[in-house]
Amino acid sequence: MRNLVKYVGIGLLVLGLAACDNNDSKTPAEGAAAESNASGQPVSLLEGKLSFALPADMTDQSGKLGTQTNNMHVYSDATGQKAVIVIMGDSSPDDLAALAKRLEEQQRGRDPQLQVVTNKSIEIKGHTLQQLDTVISAKGQTAYSSVILGKVDEKLLTMQITLPADDQQKAQSAAENIINTITIK
Repeated sequence: MRNLVKYVGIGLLVLGLAACDNNDSKTPAEGAAAESNASGQPVSLLEGKLSFALPADMTDQSGKLGTQTNNMHVYSDATGQKAVIVIMGDSSPDDLAALAKRLEEQQRGRDPQLQVVTNKSIEIKGHTLQQLDTVISAKGQTAYSSVILGKVDEKLLTMQITLPADDQQKAQSAAENIINTITIK
């Protein structure tokens, strides 16, 4: 459990810093075009037991990280402001709602202005998952984060989707588009 919290914490820190780098390399028209393509490329993990689709502008960055481990997969756009991190960790005896609440408390410890958008149970193909959506602020920049927690093959699945939250509705819609493509076998 501590390793999961550590990985998610590192992921939130990296993504929060990336969201705050003031890198405005895309024009609004390019950003809108990239956001509109929500299901561009399929991703399959765990020997096909977990799959989802990513926007076309996101690529696998897993091998480029210094802290790369076999159970962590990172996908991001060229700026690093849009990212999806998938971690398969050791299972926990705690239920998913308790894990999400603990994650929320840890995020609030790093960002007292944290806004919780939703913390709810969802069901995908007969699997119950927990979804925690938050808005994180740092240095005048905001990031929308959607974390999906679930138990797959006796492992704890954590999937974090982080997007710039300049337009929170747009970010929330883009995250939901990715979540809606998740399949678990």
